[in-house]
This record gives sequence, structure tokens and C-alpha cells, in this order.
Amino acid sequence: MISHALTIVQNEFTNHLDDVYGSNTEPRVILGNLAEGFVNDTTKTGVLRNVLVLSVVNIKEEKALKNVPNAVRDDIKLRVSYVNAPVFVNFYILVTATHVDYTSALTALSRAIRFFQYRNVFTQDNVDPDSITTASVNIPAADRLDSFKLIFELYSPSMEEVNHLWGTLGGKQYPFVMYVLRMLDLRYYAVQSEGGLITNVIKEFRHKDPLAT
Repeated sequence: MISHALTIVQNEFTNHLDDVYGSNTEPRVILGNLAEGFVNDTTKTGVLRNVLVLSVVNIKEEKALKNVPNAVRDDIKLRVSYVNAPVFVNFYILVTATHVDYTSALTALSRAIRFFQYRNVFTQDNVDPDSITTASVNIPAADRLDSFKLIFELYSPSMEEVNHLWGTLGGKQYPFVMYVLRMLDLRYYAVQSEGGLITNVIKEFRHKDPLAT
């Protein structure tokens, strides 16, 4: 589900760049792990140069939605099913310009910031249907999103956080911007237990007479 969500954003971002700045056969936006290092062609393992790279660098649980009901009512069958509540998570997305030319990197980065200012919410209703299916053939059906609402918020890390981040990724800092992606609910639907619904409540009751001594 994480990969499908970012693939949708990647496709929408690429379509935007093609529409505004003209189509380009070279990849402009990719998903990648910067810690793998950089390469100049697709035949080697690593991240391409001269592209914008979307990377997940941190995941945090949304604790405000932690206590959601775990009971699912079926009013037709008069049954209730108990399932574990989904995990609501936020993702910290690093957008990095890997261009060899520094001026080109800054230009690409400014285009990324302007894109997410213009399109900060992605849902199944406002994205191109092709963005949901393109480049998703390798994602199993069970790991695809049926419905979604992806919200991008600009995040400004401190200098200390930036130092730790790039030290973890390899030590060399490239032009970047970071966003918080809110929010995905991750779940595997499995019934833990079932029971019947309470259909009526008896209000008239009395205590038994005490036993004679």
C-alpha cells in the first residue's frame, strides 16, 4: 500500500511536469533509497542522477486515531464481529534533486515545491485513473489502495535533524525538501471473534426472595 500510494503521487507529479514543461522520455520522478548510492544508468543498482527522488525516511503512528472502535455491526444477520483496529501512519517523504548541475537541481526542487503547493491532496476522485494503474503491475492486488486521501504537508527539519538524516543516508547532502504524508490506514482484515447483537433489554426484574433461615 505504501508503494502504491507513492507510485500514484509519482505518476501525478510526472504528468504535471510533462503538461507544464513539455514531455520528456527520461524519468523525471522516481522512487528510490538514497543510501544505495548514485548511478548514471538503469543497468546498475542505485539511484539515477538528474531526477527527483521520493524516499520514505521515517514513519510515525497517528496517535490521535489510535482508539477507534474494533466492532463491526451486521444489522441484517444481527451479528457483531471484532477486528483489530487499523494502524494509522504518517510518512516523512524526502524529495531530493540528484542533478549533476547544481542550478538544474535547484530548478527541479523549486518545481517540486510548487507542485505540492498546487496539489497537496490526492484522492481516487481527483487523480488520473491511469496514475492508479500505471507502473503498478508489480504490486499485488492485495497491496493496492481501494480508496485513499493522501495529504502532503511541508516539514522543516532542524539543522541537527538534517545532519543526522544525511549522515544516515551517506554523508553527502543534496538539494532537498521534506513533506509529511498524511495518512494511510494499514490493516489486514481478519475477524478475531464474533457474537450476537443485543436486540432488547428486559427492564422488569426483581431479586429473588431471600432463603428462609
